[in-house]
Amino acid sequence: MAPTDFVNDSAIDRDDDDFDPMVGDEDAGLPDDRYLDREISWLAFNQRVLELAEDETLPVLERVNFLAIFASNLDEFFMVRVAGLRRRIVTGLAVPTNVGRSPKDVLDEISERAHELQKRHADTWHSSIEPQLQSAGISIVSWETLDDSDHDYLSDYFAGQIFPVLMPLAVDPAHPFPYISGLSLNLSVRVRNTRTGRQEFARIKVPQMLPRFVRVDHRESVDHIRYIALEDLISQHLDALFSGMEVIDHHVFRVTRNEDIEIEEDESENLIQALERELLRRRFGPPIRLEVTDDMDDQTLDLLVRELDITAQEVYRLPGPLDLGGLFEVAKIDRPDLKYPRRVPNTALDFRPPEPNGKADLFAAISRRDVMVHHPYESFATSVQEFLEQAAADPHVLAIKQTLYRTSGDSPIVEALIDAAEAGKQVLALVEIKARFDEQNNIEWARKLEKAGVHVVYGLVGLKTHCKLALVIRHEGGKLRHYSHIGTGNYNPKTSRVYEDIGLFTADDQVGMDLTRLFNELSGYAIEKKFNRLLVAPLHLRKGLLKLIEKERRNAEAGKPSGIRIKVNSIVDEAIIDALYRASQAGVPVDVWVRGICGLRPGVPGLSETIRVRSIVGRYLEHSRIFAFENNGEHTTYIGSADMMHRNLDRRVEVLVSLADTNHIEQIDTMLDMAMDDSMSSWWLEPDGTWTRHAFDTDGRPLRSLQDELMQAVSRRKRRRSGR
Repeated sequence: MAPTDFVNDSAIDRDDDDFDPMVGDEDAGLPDDRYLDREISWLAFNQRVLELAEDETLPVLERVNFLAIFASNLDEFFMVRVAGLRRRIVTGLAVPTNVGRSPKDVLDEISERAHELQKRHADTWHSSIEPQLQSAGISIVSWETLDDSDHDYLSDYFAGQIFPVLMPLAVDPAHPFPYISGLSLNLSVRVRNTRTGRQEFARIKVPQMLPRFVRVDHRESVDHIRYIALEDLISQHLDALFSGMEVIDHHVFRVTRNEDIEIEEDESENLIQALERELLRRRFGPPIRLEVTDDMDDQTLDLLVRELDITAQEVYRLPGPLDLGGLFEVAKIDRPDLKYPRRVPNTALDFRPPEPNGKADLFAAISRRDVMVHHPYESFATSVQEFLEQAAADPHVLAIKQTLYRTSGDSPIVEALIDAAEAGKQVLALVEIKARFDEQNNIEWARKLEKAGVHVVYGLVGLKTHCKLALVIRHEGGKLRHYSHIGTGNYNPKTSRVYEDIGLFTADDQVGMDLTRLFNELSGYAIEKKFNRLLVAPLHLRKGLLKLIEKERRNAEAGKPSGIRIKVNSIVDEAIIDALYRASQAGVPVDVWVRGICGLRPGVPGLSETIRVRSIVGRYLEHSRIFAFENNGEHTTYIGSADMMHRNLDRRVEVLVSLADTNHIEQIDTMLDMAMDDSMSSWWLEPDGTWTRHAFDTDGRPLRSLQDELMQAVSRRKRRRSGR
């Protein structure tokens, strides 16, 4: 799992800072304290990740993975959200909050909670996970615990593999304090000149291209695997780096910088050039957090605080090792007995070949009826990837149009588009090069696509294109037919194995024409005001959802069946939340299943008594977005890419598509029923903003796992024999 897997597309975005909330006359009478703070809610989400690391019933290497995910998540939170708040305070810009508190108060609470969580995080490693790993035959050892044979082996390894790439940097009148790159591990070293007695300070950067943990065992067969942290190994050989000097002391520290970027989009300027300029500037953002080992002396700490120009509040004293995000390497150790049982995704029933060794015709399957796939329970490779590969190879396919937000560097999706272009097909790729922390990767493969003859465009000025769309135009029986895919997740084969997402394949002409018009708008100058089965942001999506919520409110007031069920990564949009409050006040049952941030207060008397909020964090990253409405018994259900956040509704191109197949609507309803069931393991949001984990019954037995049961349900699913 990539370091940012639990945050991408969910919680962190600078764009929200300058949003002017949509509050109208209808909000009169609603209490001022009706919203939860989004930053504190995000920290609560990361605490849920930490609680999985603390769960001793989970396989130990999965606990290690959750520990690393927590650290990586928190890094990005500081780089973007905390940095953005501080930047606006320093520059004097207002920082609107939806809870009526000053930005300084929010930052103070962030600091307090982040300090608590990081200490809890470190304690989980030392007191729980590290001993459990050791019992399982895996240890992170210190130099002092090793024997002479181990020392000799590691010293040889240091001399041959590490020493040549180290660069000690002195700090004195002739050598100014060096630049400390963001998220790098560093050794602060104090040395004494043996001739003059003068003390000096030096910094050594721990090379990021080397393994964070070095294998100690040099024997071919051992029962117990031992590793030593790279910074520990370097610190034991400082004499080799400072020959002729006396090493007095050394400590480890780490700096987090503001790595947010701001692009002033100008239609007259090349967007890629502007973005590349900002990416260079990102490296030199101001420091916003300093992590140091708890044994660091005051003299060294004072020097770092002074030279980095940070406050005492931004200093985090922690027991080593720092940067537990490096534990991703440990989590990859090949010990299946210490991980979740291996699962192989099923091929969607409609896409299974008629013969065991045959190949399914995906276009024939989609032409019969809409096909909905659920990743990672159902295979991405045999559905989305196969769809595009068949389109690239099919002589009847004339054109392919696709949006790309994040994908892997060696993506078969990109290769399929290149193959299609080289085969003479018309291929359009709308590449979002502003996808946070994937900017450089996206620039590189956008250029690769252009070289192959793909028409590459970068969307609309001022908007990120976040929707997940693929449109294939195929010549059949003397006419053109549209084959569409609309998904909730990225076209990324790697993350599709751990991200939970839903995708719809359809040959419905209404959807095909909707996508055709939308792609024309994104690549040209068309302005579309109406779509048939789509809700599209920024013009229509919020309005459409508000209209659907309002309809449920009126149904409830008229005594008709009503109900709203929403599954999102985050919900902070004031207009949507207020609409849900008004629906609840009318008696509409409202269920919200949210993975990350939630600004809504459930269960408040007179405000949100009929609202329940649950969160599920587990083996897979819950990533799909679903909007289901009772609609007086005629269920209306949408899936798509949009969270209920200002950025998604106002500054992104997002798409929701309505489901037309009653079987698909029933599958979604069943999943939502399961997620909200009290017997399912989940976190429940309380009115005061605290999250309570419900993982065990009154007898201490584990509650049911939604993700386990969905995997089993997909495996049991039988092919439908009826047509469309």
